[in-house]
Amino acid sequence: MKINCNCVQASKTALQQQGIDPEKMEDVLSHYADKEGALITILQQAQDIYGYLPVELLNYIALRTGNKPAKVLGVATFYAQFRLAPMGKYLIMLCKGTACHVNGANAIEEAICDTLGIQEGETTADGLFTLNNVACLGCCSLSPVMMINGETYGTLTPDKARSILASIQQKEAEAK
Repeated sequence: MKINCNCVQASKTALQQQGIDPEKMEDVLSHYADKEGALITILQQAQDIYGYLPVELLNYIALRTGNKPAKVLGVATFYAQFRLAPMGKYLIMLCKGTACHVNGANAIEEAICDTLGIQEGETTADGLFTLNNVACLGCCSLSPVMMINGETYGTLTPDKARSILASIQQKEAEAK
């Protein structure tokens, strides 16, 4: 496959201007250069390296693998495992399943959003929190429930959710 070196260099420069080091991908791209069907693996490893998949990086991967940018973006947006924006240090997964919904998940979401100044799917400006609503966490007996970095918090009230967030913020402030 013939790759246009000028395009690759321009793409590298665009990444570097965004503070993204394309050289971190070299081992991955070299290893999978001629392997058919390796795009998902390349994207997984890129996300492991950078924490998310910036669009400029997707374009670079497309150039280096000989794929069309639309295909690479299509794969990255099709699978829920891929993130196109940086995630916060603390990922809040708020259950919106039936039991949680009936028991007040919307009020919990409102409390989280008001406390952090973000909406679902967004990350706080300080990079600490990202809020994602999920269909079910499988903790119906604890509803309403949220998980933060794998730790489950159940039988939530808006005040309890605010208190949990405040304790994390306090811990982070003390660590600085």
